[in-house]
Amino acid sequence: MNKKAQFFIDDVIWVLRDLTREKPASMFDNKYMAMLKKAHDEYGVKVQLNLFYRTSFWYGNDEFSLSDMTDAYKKEWEESSDWLKLGFHSKEEWPDYPYLNADYDLVNDNFNLIKNEVVRFACLNSFAKSVVPHWIPMSRDGIRALVDNGIKVTYASYGEKSEFSGNQAELPYGHSFRYLHNKKPETGVYKKRTRDLAIASALCSYNHIPEDKYLPIHGKFKTVKDPELDVYYMPSVQAVLNLIPLDILEQELNKFTSQEYVGIGNHEQYYYSDYYAYQPDYAEKIYLMGKIMKEAGYEFIFAEDLPC
Repeated sequence: MNKKAQFFIDDVIWVLRDLTREKPASMFDNKYMAMLKKAHDEYGVKVQLNLFYRTSFWYGNDEFSLSDMTDAYKKEWEESSDWLKLGFHSKEEWPDYPYLNADYDLVNDNFNLIKNEVVRFACLNSFAKSVVPHWIPMSRDGIRALVDNGIKVTYASYGEKSEFSGNQAELPYGHSFRYLHNKKPETGVYKKRTRDLAIASALCSYNHIPEDKYLPIHGKFKTVKDPELDVYYMPSVQAVLNLIPLDILEQELNKFTSQEYVGIGNHEQYYYSDYYAYQPDYAEKIYLMGKIMKEAGYEFIFAEDLPC
Protein backbone atom coordinates (compact mmCIF):
# COMPACT_ATOMS: atom_id res chain seq x y z
CA MET A 1 0.00 0.00 0.00
CA ASN A 2 1.33 3.46 -0.95
CA LYS A 3 0.43 5.28 2.27
CA LYS A 4 0.11 9.08 2.54
CA ALA A 5 0.09 11.46 5.50
CA GLN A 6 -0.76 15.14 5.66
CA PHE A 7 0.31 17.54 8.42
CA PHE A 8 -0.73 21.13 9.00
CA ILE A 9 -0.36 23.69 11.78
CA ASP A 10 -3.17 26.19 12.34
CA ASP A 11 -3.24 29.69 13.88
CA VAL A 12 0.24 30.66 12.68
CA ILE A 13 1.41 34.27 13.09
CA TRP A 14 3.82 34.49 16.05
CA VAL A 15 6.74 32.78 14.33
CA LEU A 16 6.51 35.31 11.48
CA ARG A 17 6.51 38.12 14.05
CA ASP A 18 9.64 36.64 15.63
CA LEU A 19 11.44 36.30 12.31
CA THR A 20 10.73 39.94 11.53
CA ARG A 21 11.83 41.28 14.90
CA GLU A 22 14.74 38.96 15.66
CA LYS A 23 16.23 39.09 12.12
CA PRO A 24 18.18 35.79 12.20
CA ALA A 25 20.68 35.27 9.38
CA SER A 26 18.60 32.31 8.17
CA MET A 27 14.92 31.82 8.94
CA PHE A 28 15.87 28.33 10.07
CA ASP A 29 18.01 29.82 12.86
CA ASN A 30 14.67 30.59 14.52
CA LYS A 31 13.92 27.72 16.93
CA TYR A 32 10.39 27.09 15.67
CA MET A 33 11.46 27.03 12.04
CA ALA A 34 14.51 24.91 12.91
CA MET A 35 12.14 22.39 14.53
CA LEU A 36 10.09 22.13 11.32
CA LYS A 37 13.21 21.73 9.18
CA LYS A 38 14.55 18.99 11.45
CA ALA A 39 11.22 17.13 11.17
CA HIS A 40 11.45 17.41 7.39
CA ASP A 41 15.14 16.50 7.09
CA GLU A 42 14.93 13.49 9.41
CA TYR A 43 11.43 12.16 8.72
CA GLY A 44 10.30 13.70 5.43
CA VAL A 45 7.57 15.75 7.10
CA LYS A 46 5.86 18.29 4.84
CA VAL A 47 4.12 21.14 6.66
CA GLN A 48 1.37 23.56 5.74
CA LEU A 49 1.31 26.59 8.05
CA ASN A 50 -2.20 28.07 8.07
CA LEU A 51 -1.90 31.80 8.69
CA PHE A 52 -3.69 34.51 10.57
CA TYR A 53 -3.25 37.93 8.96
CA ARG A 54 -2.64 39.61 12.31
CA THR A 55 -2.17 39.00 16.01
CA SER A 56 -5.08 39.40 18.41
CA PHE A 57 -5.33 42.15 21.02
CA TRP A 58 -6.55 39.47 23.44
CA TYR A 59 -2.90 38.55 23.98
CA GLY A 60 -1.83 42.11 24.78
CA ASN A 61 -1.10 45.34 22.97
CA ASP A 62 1.59 43.84 20.73
CA GLU A 63 0.31 44.27 17.21
CA PHE A 64 1.83 42.51 14.23
CA SER A 65 0.40 41.71 10.82
CA LEU A 66 1.62 40.00 7.68
CA SER A 67 2.10 43.44 6.15
CA ASP A 68 4.92 43.88 8.70
CA MET A 69 6.57 40.58 7.76
CA THR A 70 10.12 40.89 6.45
CA ASP A 71 10.88 39.77 2.89
CA ALA A 72 14.50 38.99 3.85
CA TYR A 73 13.88 35.23 3.54
CA LYS A 74 12.22 35.09 0.10
CA LYS A 75 14.94 32.82 -1.30
CA GLU A 76 14.63 30.37 1.60
CA TRP A 77 10.84 30.27 1.36
CA GLU A 78 11.05 29.52 -2.35
CA GLU A 79 13.75 26.87 -1.92
CA SER A 80 11.64 25.20 0.79
CA SER A 81 8.28 25.39 -1.01
CA ASP A 82 8.41 21.69 -1.91
CA TRP A 83 7.98 20.80 1.78
CA LEU A 84 6.79 24.00 3.49
CA LYS A 85 3.70 25.94 2.43
CA LEU A 86 1.74 28.88 3.81
CA GLY A 87 -2.04 28.80 3.66
CA PHE A 88 -5.07 30.97 4.35
CA HIS A 89 -6.74 30.45 7.73
CA SER A 90 -8.41 33.63 9.00
CA LYS A 91 -7.84 37.35 9.44
CA GLU A 92 -7.24 36.80 13.16
CA GLU A 93 -8.02 34.43 15.99
CA TRP A 94 -11.23 36.02 17.28
CA PRO A 95 -14.17 35.71 16.93
CA ASP A 96 -14.66 31.95 16.80
CA TYR A 97 -16.30 30.67 13.61
CA PRO A 98 -15.40 33.81 11.59
CA TYR A 99 -16.72 32.41 8.29
CA LEU A 100 -19.79 30.52 9.53
CA ASN A 101 -22.22 33.01 7.98
CA ALA A 102 -19.74 34.96 5.86
CA ASP A 103 -20.61 36.87 2.73
CA TYR A 104 -18.56 36.41 -0.44
CA ASP A 105 -16.70 39.71 -0.14
CA LEU A 106 -15.53 39.03 3.41
CA VAL A 107 -13.84 35.74 2.50
CA ASN A 108 -12.56 37.05 -0.82
CA ASP A 109 -11.00 40.11 0.85
CA ASN A 110 -9.50 38.16 3.78
CA PHE A 111 -8.13 35.49 1.46
CA ASN A 112 -6.40 37.98 -0.82
CA LEU A 113 -5.12 40.02 2.11
CA ILE A 114 -3.16 36.96 3.23
CA LYS A 115 -2.24 35.64 -0.22
CA ASN A 116 -0.84 38.97 -1.42
CA GLU A 117 1.42 39.25 1.60
CA VAL A 118 2.66 35.65 1.24
CA VAL A 119 3.54 36.29 -2.40
CA ARG A 120 5.34 39.49 -1.34
CA PHE A 121 7.50 38.05 1.44
CA ALA A 122 7.79 34.47 0.15
CA CYS A 123 6.63 33.41 -3.33
CA LEU A 124 3.58 32.17 -5.20
CA ASN A 125 4.85 28.57 -4.95
CA SER A 126 4.78 28.93 -1.17
CA PHE A 127 1.06 29.67 -1.11
CA ALA A 128 -1.09 26.58 -0.56
CA LYS A 129 -3.95 25.60 -2.86
CA SER A 130 -5.84 24.05 0.04
CA VAL A 131 -7.60 25.70 2.99
CA VAL A 132 -8.41 24.78 6.56
CA PRO A 133 -10.87 27.54 7.56
CA HIS A 134 -10.52 28.77 11.14
CA TRP A 135 -12.88 26.59 13.22
CA ILE A 136 -13.76 24.79 9.91
CA PRO A 137 -17.30 25.99 8.99
CA MET A 138 -17.71 28.28 6.00
CA SER A 139 -20.79 29.53 4.22
CA ARG A 140 -21.63 28.67 0.63
CA ASP A 141 -20.69 32.21 -0.40
CA GLY A 142 -17.37 31.78 1.37
CA ILE A 143 -16.60 28.46 -0.32
CA ARG A 144 -17.52 30.03 -3.66
CA ALA A 145 -14.98 32.81 -2.97
CA LEU A 146 -12.28 30.20 -2.27
CA VAL A 147 -13.09 28.38 -5.52
CA ASP A 148 -12.95 31.63 -7.48
CA ASN A 149 -9.49 32.19 -6.01
CA GLY A 150 -8.16 28.84 -7.21
CA ILE A 151 -8.62 26.73 -4.08
CA LYS A 152 -9.30 23.12 -5.03
CA VAL A 153 -9.34 21.34 -1.63
CA THR A 154 -10.75 22.48 1.69
CA TYR A 155 -11.57 21.02 5.05
CA ALA A 156 -15.11 20.08 6.08
CA SER A 157 -16.99 18.97 9.14
CA TYR A 158 -19.03 15.79 9.03
CA GLY A 159 -21.80 14.09 10.95
CA GLU A 160 -25.51 14.40 11.63
CA LYS A 161 -26.63 18.01 11.19
CA SER A 162 -29.54 19.68 12.97
CA GLU A 163 -31.03 23.08 13.72
CA PHE A 164 -30.06 24.89 16.91
CA SER A 165 -32.76 24.38 19.55
CA GLY A 166 -32.32 27.85 21.00
CA ASN A 167 -31.00 26.51 24.32
CA GLN A 168 -27.72 28.39 24.75
CA ALA A 169 -26.46 25.83 27.25
CA GLU A 170 -26.18 23.28 24.42
CA LEU A 171 -23.34 25.24 22.81
CA PRO A 172 -20.07 26.33 24.44
CA TYR A 173 -18.27 29.69 24.61
CA GLY A 174 -21.27 31.78 23.56
CA HIS A 175 -21.29 30.06 20.17
CA SER A 176 -25.06 30.44 19.99
CA PHE A 177 -24.48 34.11 19.17
CA ARG A 178 -22.21 33.19 16.28
CA TYR A 179 -24.91 30.82 15.04
CA LEU A 180 -27.55 33.55 15.05
CA HIS A 181 -25.49 36.48 13.77
CA ASN A 182 -26.22 36.94 10.05
CA LYS A 183 -27.49 33.34 9.98
CA LYS A 184 -27.60 31.68 6.58
CA PRO A 185 -29.88 28.76 5.60
CA GLU A 186 -27.00 26.26 5.60
CA THR A 187 -25.94 27.01 9.19
CA GLY A 188 -26.49 24.17 11.65
CA VAL A 189 -25.11 22.23 14.61
CA TYR A 190 -23.69 18.73 14.92
CA LYS A 191 -21.93 16.43 17.37
CA LYS A 192 -18.20 16.66 16.80
CA ARG A 193 -15.85 13.72 17.34
CA THR A 194 -13.05 15.32 19.31
CA ARG A 195 -10.86 14.74 22.35
CA ASP A 196 -11.79 18.27 23.43
CA LEU A 197 -15.21 17.53 24.93
CA ALA A 198 -15.76 21.23 25.67
CA ILE A 199 -16.51 21.77 21.99
CA ALA A 200 -18.19 18.46 21.18
CA SER A 201 -21.37 20.35 20.31
CA ALA A 202 -20.24 22.40 17.34
CA LEU A 203 -21.46 24.66 14.57
CA CYS A 204 -21.40 23.77 10.90
CA SER A 205 -22.18 25.45 7.62
CA TYR A 206 -22.08 24.72 3.89
CA ASN A 207 -18.83 22.72 4.03
CA HIS A 208 -20.42 19.92 6.03
CA ILE A 209 -20.59 16.31 4.87
CA PRO A 210 -23.30 13.89 6.06
CA GLU A 211 -21.76 10.89 7.74
CA ASP A 212 -22.95 8.45 5.05
CA LYS A 213 -21.05 10.49 2.45
CA TYR A 214 -17.97 10.80 4.63
CA LEU A 215 -17.48 7.24 5.91
CA PRO A 216 -16.47 5.82 2.49
CA ILE A 217 -13.41 8.12 2.44
CA HIS A 218 -12.43 7.81 6.11
CA GLY A 219 -8.77 6.76 6.21
CA LYS A 220 -8.65 6.62 2.40
CA PHE A 221 -6.60 8.61 -0.08
CA LYS A 222 -9.78 10.15 -1.45
CA THR A 223 -11.88 13.31 -1.34
CA VAL A 224 -15.58 14.15 -1.51
CA LYS A 225 -16.58 16.30 -4.48
CA ASP A 226 -18.88 19.18 -3.75
CA PRO A 227 -22.19 18.54 -5.58
CA GLU A 228 -22.54 22.19 -6.64
CA LEU A 229 -19.15 23.93 -6.58
CA ASP A 230 -15.83 22.95 -8.13
CA VAL A 231 -14.12 22.03 -4.89
CA TYR A 232 -13.23 18.84 -2.99
CA TYR A 233 -13.38 18.12 0.73
CA MET A 234 -10.44 16.37 2.37
CA PRO A 235 -10.76 13.48 4.83
CA SER A 236 -10.95 14.33 8.51
CA VAL A 237 -7.86 14.72 10.67
CA GLN A 238 -7.40 11.71 12.91
CA ALA A 239 -4.96 13.29 15.37
CA VAL A 240 -4.42 16.84 16.67
CA LEU A 241 -1.05 16.85 18.43
CA ASN A 242 -1.83 19.56 20.98
CA LEU A 243 -4.77 17.45 22.25
CA ILE A 244 -2.72 14.26 22.78
CA PRO A 245 -0.27 13.84 25.68
CA LEU A 246 3.22 12.83 24.59
CA ASP A 247 3.19 9.62 26.63
CA ILE A 248 0.25 8.21 24.64
CA LEU A 249 1.00 9.78 21.26
CA GLU A 250 2.59 6.66 19.80
CA GLN A 251 -0.31 4.53 21.01
CA GLU A 252 -2.82 6.94 19.48
CA LEU A 253 -1.09 7.26 16.10
CA ASN A 254 -0.64 3.51 15.84
CA LYS A 255 -4.43 3.21 15.75
CA PHE A 256 -4.31 4.73 12.25
CA THR A 257 -1.13 3.33 10.71
CA SER A 258 -2.96 0.60 8.81
CA GLN A 259 -4.85 3.26 6.84
CA GLU A 260 -3.79 4.44 3.41
CA TYR A 261 -4.20 8.07 4.50
CA VAL A 262 -3.75 9.84 7.84
CA GLY A 263 -4.40 13.54 8.50
CA ILE A 264 -2.61 15.18 11.42
CA GLY A 265 -3.01 18.71 12.76
CA ASN A 266 -1.50 21.00 15.38
CA HIS A 267 -1.70 24.64 16.54
CA GLU A 268 1.16 27.11 16.76
CA GLN A 269 0.50 28.84 20.07
CA TYR A 270 1.14 25.79 22.28
CA TYR A 271 4.85 26.10 21.44
CA TYR A 272 5.21 29.45 23.23
CA SER A 273 6.04 29.57 26.95
CA ASP A 274 3.96 32.73 27.53
CA TYR A 275 0.81 31.04 26.17
CA TYR A 276 -1.54 29.95 28.96
CA ALA A 277 -1.65 26.35 27.64
CA TYR A 278 2.08 26.09 26.79
CA GLN A 279 3.29 22.57 26.03
CA PRO A 280 7.05 22.18 26.69
CA ASP A 281 7.05 18.89 24.75
CA TYR A 282 5.65 20.52 21.57
CA ALA A 283 8.76 19.79 19.49
CA GLU A 284 9.07 16.24 20.84
CA LYS A 285 5.53 15.51 19.68
CA ILE A 286 6.31 16.65 16.13
CA TYR A 287 9.51 14.60 15.97
CA LEU A 288 7.79 11.51 17.37
CA MET A 289 4.90 11.93 14.93
CA GLY A 290 7.36 12.16 12.03
CA LYS A 291 9.29 9.12 13.22
CA ILE A 292 6.17 6.99 13.67
CA MET A 293 4.77 7.89 10.28
CA LYS A 294 8.08 7.36 8.50
CA GLU A 295 8.64 3.97 10.12
CA ALA A 296 5.06 2.98 9.24
CA GLY A 297 5.83 3.64 5.56
CA TYR A 298 4.02 6.95 5.03
CA GLU A 299 4.94 9.60 2.48
CA PHE A 300 4.02 13.12 3.53
CA ILE A 301 1.95 15.18 1.08
CA PHE A 302 0.08 18.48 1.01
CA ALA A 303 -3.73 18.47 1.01
CA GLU A 304 -3.66 19.92 -2.50
CA ASP A 305 -2.03 16.63 -3.61
CA LEU A 306 -5.16 14.66 -2.67
CA PRO A 307 -7.04 13.26 -5.68
CA CYS A 308 -9.49 15.71 -7.21
